[in-house]
Amino acid sequence: MSRIGKLPITVPAGVTVTIDENNLVTVKGPKGTLSQQVNPVITVKQEGNVITLTRPSDAKPHKAMHGLYRALVANMVKGVSEGFAKTLEMVGTGYRASVENNTLNINIGFSHPVIIPAPAGITFECPAQTKIVVKGADKQQVGNLAADIRAIRKPEPYLGKGIKYEDEHILRKEGKSGK
Repeated sequence: MSRIGKLPITVPAGVTVTIDENNLVTVKGPKGTLSQQVNPVITVKQEGNVITLTRPSDAKPHKAMHGLYRALVANMVKGVSEGFAKTLEMVGTGYRASVENNTLNINIGFSHPVIIPAPAGITFECPAQTKIVVKGADKQQVGNLAADIRAIRKPEPYLGKGIKYEDEHILRKEGKSGK
């Protein structure tokens, strides 16, 4: 049995889960509403405040889908109850960010500021001029937007300048005279 797929999902108070007859799982909570179409091979059952997913056989594709859809549904439940956040740090002289009207303005050494409007369901925060926090209920959307912001100026290995995740370690290289 899949180690991830066999784990039950506990639904916290204040979150409602509806399972459609075509395996469309919709989760509503204080942070928003998310829905995911589950493959018809996987069976989704809700008993009280516990959701379980089962598969028909131990075939390799069934095992893969079992773990995948269990993780997606669990992330939806966690997202609408607690939410997800990614923190980015900017390293470099003069690099700074600010948030105005849910629009992120980044000065990162280009001749122009980079302006990123927040998509629906996403909010930006700047606790410091060099920190950006991307928050939202959808884990995939938060991670994708954080990766897009990081891609504006990836950290380089010689001086470490650029935009990096808070917990990311940059492998540093020696320069020419480092022999």
